[in-house]
Amino acid sequence: MATLFEIIPLGLLARAMDPIAKWFYFTFAVLTIMGGVMGFVKARSAISLWSGFISGLILVIASTFLPDRPIIAGVIGLCVSVLLAGKFVPDYMHKKAFVPGGLMSFLSLAGIVISILALIAVR
Repeated sequence: MATLFEIIPLGLLARAMDPIAKWFYFTFAVLTIMGGVMGFVKARSAISLWSGFISGLILVIASTFLPDRPIIAGVIGLCVSVLLAGKFVPDYMHKKAFVPGGLMSFLSLAGIVISILALIAVR
């Protein structure tokens, strides 16, 4: 069975992952901040507001680290994605509501995959 490196040359993967990860982290950040605001407006949850803002801000920072510091950006993106997945995947499994649990679960899991691919492409 062919590995990822046999299918896609590492140099091509590295060139492709920087703009993809940069765009994804920024989009994920905006949606996370908007979700925090939505949680505050809908449920008057200050925790949602602050956690959405802080998570989004950290993802914006990860986005700005690309392409100059891809390892730092990938690790930051991976950490935030894992933490958000740890919160939203069980929430989605329990409530089955697409917003916010399903959307954030999808984005978090996509963030984990993109971060891992970006980190693999660095080597």
